[in-house]
Amino acid sequence: MRYADTLLSDGEVVVLRKRQHWLSILVEGRVGVLLLLVALALLIAVWFFELQGQTGQLAGLAALGCLLIGLLVLGLRYWQWWAQDYLITNRRLMKVTGIFNKDASSNSLEHINDAVLHQNVLGRILNYGNVDILTASGELARDFFHMLQGAKEFKRVLTSQKHALEMDYRYDQTPSPPLRTRMNMNGEPAGAPPPPPPPPPSAPEPNSPPSPAAQDEDDDSLEITQTLARLADLRDRGAISPEEYEAKKAELLRRL
Repeated sequence: MRYADTLLSDGEVVVLRKRQHWLSILVEGRVGVLLLLVALALLIAVWFFELQGQTGQLAGLAALGCLLIGLLVLGLRYWQWWAQDYLITNRRLMKVTGIFNKDASSNSLEHINDAVLHQNVLGRILNYGNVDILTASGELARDFFHMLQGAKEFKRVLTSQKHALEMDYRYDQTPSPPLRTRMNMNGEPAGAPPPPPPPPPSAPEPNSPPSPAAQDEDDDSLEITQTLARLADLRDRGAISPEEYEAKKAELLRRL
């Protein structure tokens, strides 16, 4: 199990896992690349000029030293690249770096305002780019992902997960229960005014059956009200656009 997976909370699921593009090993380990080029140049000079004696030995030792140090630098940079974890979960965005000393930072998806993508021509060809995360957090208002592999997919998944989390919060909200009030001896709220006296009984009026026209009008009104409620639910879930809802609403209201 990777170190980043041990930081997940209960119910948290990794949606996408990325790291920097492999080209970043050469870019950020350019000292090692330069040393390898120097070693290659020295070996070519020894072979081309046929250096002998002490000069040839010194050139060979210098080439060997540059070769070993260059490989060590690139190997260390590869290890750092392998230890990276850039995660998008169903709750937050995480960045974990470091080989022995680990650095882990995270941003809740609801606090992320935008993800700005930067891709040059080479990045579009090799599928990498820079992603600038803008958040509403006071401590870490901006986070930068340099030479991220699959940067376009990273931005798309991040936006989708943020939208899904906001929709879950919207539909999971339930009204809070009313506050309990103190009751008096009669079972009524304390401090409430006494109830008004009941009205005197009146003679019951004869029940006259509603006319068929009034009954049809009430049925139409009830059907239109239910239809408007269903249309409002479809609009809130994104099944129809607000413009379609308003047009259908106006058409139904004209029938009243």
